[in-house]
Amino acid sequence: MEEYVGLDVSKEETSFCAMDGAGKILAQGKVASDPESLFEALKEHTLCPARIVLETGTLSGWLARELRKLGLPADVIDARQAHAVMKLQHNKTDANDAVLLAGIARAGFCRPVSVASEAAQKLRILIKARKHLVSQRVATQNAIRGFLGSLGIRFPKGSGKLAARVTAALEDRPDLEPMIAPLLLSAEALAVQIAALDREVGARAKAMAACRLLMTVPGVGPVTALAYAATIGDAGRFAKSRDVGAYVGLTSRRNQSGEMDYSGRISKFGDSLLRSQLYEAANSLLTTVRKAHPLKDWARRIKKRTSHKKACVALARKLAVIMHRMLVSGEAFRWPEKEVAKKATATAS
Repeated sequence: MEEYVGLDVSKEETSFCAMDGAGKILAQGKVASDPESLFEALKEHTLCPARIVLETGTLSGWLARELRKLGLPADVIDARQAHAVMKLQHNKTDANDAVLLAGIARAGFCRPVSVASEAAQKLRILIKARKHLVSQRVATQNAIRGFLGSLGIRFPKGSGKLAARVTAALEDRPDLEPMIAPLLLSAEALAVQIAALDREVGARAKAMAACRLLMTVPGVGPVTALAYAATIGDAGRFAKSRDVGAYVGLTSRRNQSGEMDYSGRISKFGDSLLRSQLYEAANSLLTTVRKAHPLKDWARRIKKRTSHKKACVALARKLAVIMHRMLVSGEAFRWPEKEVAKKATATAS
């Protein structure tokens, strides 16, 4: 007899429901949110579950990996798909959610998402930690600009010389130092920690062959390469390279019904961290990289027809596809023949 289990995971406790192939509930309960407790609880009520389903969340990846190590077939499904089913119930409780997840496991209509390895998750934590500190530093600098600007003290855009300018301004206005100096010290301390994380990201990227390959793409630095390698993982899990664009959420939504059929904005499904990094890489290729390339010319034509942002989005999707093909083939990014010839001539001279 096949048995199916749904797990509604929260920070402290997890509700579970075991169901047979006919939809009859065999057992329900609530245990601590750790793999050993779940294993012991399920062992009491099920012989060998055919499938265990839990939603995406903070603990889902860790629980799925640990349950698989214990020999249990744990799958993680997209929380948005599960929510589409759960919102139909009249009374939303953890126990009812577990019953619906068990039903989803039995029906099998929700496809599982990929669960990253612990090593890949650590790399993503490193990138997210850096992004968090960068956003804090920018917010602190903007706060300084806003506070001083409200008193008529203005500064040009950019953060390169902001600390020196603020220090000079405080010399003329010592009454502002108790309010502004702590913010300035905080921004400078954040810059030191960001530099430390940049060194760590660079070292990790150089140590990985996949990242070294991806960094041959113009506009792609250590952060983007590391985010791509950690998020995509095994490139072989995608049947086609163009599937990566949809996986990251860089393809257009489609709404078709009867005579109505139109494409809208990008779906923004998938990983937002990688999507933002690919957008930054595309923006860098379009605005900073000086070498000519057909890919860059293609994006510029889109920019003329629409806007810079739309061109960057389209270019980001192209980069996602190209980078996946590079990981599959092991081939570095190709430059036009005349650019390669120029580089060879410069090296020889």
